[in-house]
Amino acid sequence: VQLVESGGGLVQAGGSLRLSCAASGSIFRLNAMGWYRQAPGKQRELVAVLTSGGGTDYADSVKGRFAISGDTAKNTVYLQMNSLQPEDTAVYYCNADVLSGVSIYNYWGQGTQVTVSS
Repeated sequence: VQLVESGGGLVQAGGSLRLSCAASGSIFRLNAMGWYRQAPGKQRELVAVLTSGGGTDYADSVKGRFAISGDTAKNTVYLQMNSLQPEDTAVYYCNADVLSGVSIYNYWGQGTQVTVSS
């Protein structure tokens, strides 16, 4: 299974970006997909998660600004990021729990850089 992210870049404070993550390979079902981020010198943290049942959860720091959504037909998850702030600068990683056969495996994307200038 491969996760391919796109949509990162440089944006001014107050701007918006939309990240995409497409999963491909031997996928029976995606149990959950989410986004994490890691800023320099900091631990990787959960940003948002979307479950197969449509449930969502967000880090407190992004609630009301970010929105996660998915396209099950395309095995793709999106992260719409609005009102971006310099503290949102980080490498954003896609993560997925994939049911393959009778086991669940966890996968990471390669990461996409988001830089917010003040």
